Amino acid sequence: MAISIKEALHIIDSIKPQRTNEIVCLEDAVGKIAAKSYEARINLPNFDNSAMDGFAIKLVDAGKKVRVAQTILASQEPTIPVQEGVAIKIMTGAKLPAGTEAVVPIEDVEILEDGVVLPQKIKPQANMRFAGEDVQEGSPIISQGQLLGAYEIGLLASQGYSYIDVYKPIKVALFATGSELLMHYENLQTSHIYNSNTPSLFARAKELGCEVSFIGKIEDSKEALREAITNALDADLIVTSGGVSVGEADFTKEAFEQMGMKILFSKIDIKPGKPTTLGKIGDTYILNLPGNPLAAILNFELFGRFLINKISGRNDPYIKPIHTQLKEKLTNKPGRDTLIPGQFDGAYFHPLAKRAPGMVMPASLMDGFIIVGREVKELDGEVKFIALANFTSAIFQELVSA
Repeated sequence: MAISIKEALHIIDSIKPQRTNEIVCLEDAVGKIAAKSYEARINLPNFDNSAMDGFAIKLVDAGKKVRVAQTILASQEPTIPVQEGVAIKIMTGAKLPAGTEAVVPIEDVEILEDGVVLPQKIKPQANMRFAGEDVQEGSPIISQGQLLGAYEIGLLASQGYSYIDVYKPIKVALFATGSELLMHYENLQTSHIYNSNTPSLFARAKELGCEVSFIGKIEDSKEALREAITNALDADLIVTSGGVSVGEADFTKEAFEQMGMKILFSKIDIKPGKPTTLGKIGDTYILNLPGNPLAAILNFELFGRFLINKISGRNDPYIKPIHTQLKEKLTNKPGRDTLIPGQFDGAYFHPLAKRAPGMVMPASLMDGFIIVGREVKELDGEVKFIALANFTSAIFQELVSA
């Protein structure tokens, strides 16, 4: 019996991965997942400093002419305190001298030969930055399971971390089944087609931070499939496309079961992609996708991406939808939950006009997809858009042209 999308996602969510660690230099940690939590080693800023190029002053001198006693550059230590009637010129980021009550920007003072005239109104602590106001020593800065992007790398660098404990990237193995399939480097023959699924899934898994290997094109026989499975069992995840339907030559699921696969779910009440199957042999997860290209891609984006996030050890594995509006009313054939690929322009979701399960082009055009409930015949108004990584270009274009 087919299970619902929600039930399938709940099964994936229940996975408790066991990851192995490695230590990498800070610059190589981008795109990896922190294997432990990190705390701040120092306050940020580490000392009270000036937020502007200006003059450190006493508030009592507002509106008065004062003498400039010293200039402090960034990295220099102040040698005298601020006193009434005396200002100290200071550069952005330089350490505040003792006694500073505010910093007045250079453009706000009148510069004379023998001093400066301060403005009438000066706010207490204006343009002063205090130690620890950004990050306090001992406070958490990175959580275990957190994906490390460019700005997390910057945060770790600000605390003097040079080597980072991360989870090793998960290994994904792919192979395609179908005697009718040819690889893109082979000569096309009559009654054969090029295999687009495996290159697409290979590239997508790499985009998601995985180490990926291609086992090969497997003939439609149980013996060939069992050999391919044996060769792939050192991976954390095996992804296949094709051979999970009910045709006479669809042996994939049966071959995996003969190799001891425990089925976690098989058949989802979804369109397209009902035969999608998830199983496990030892510590290796197996995701069997349908052979139709768009069906395989959509189900990989819904289930495969979430599965990779979970077994990678991420603490934020969930794919967060964007609430947006349909550009125009959408009609739907009820019966099963349906995945509708489309484009998001930053304001509206536009379903692709051509989106048959066997098509290849829609996957290259879509920014993501929506899920239409099994009982819905007509959809209008707000939808939840599940985005791919490249959808941000559409939003940026919308902002620029607004």
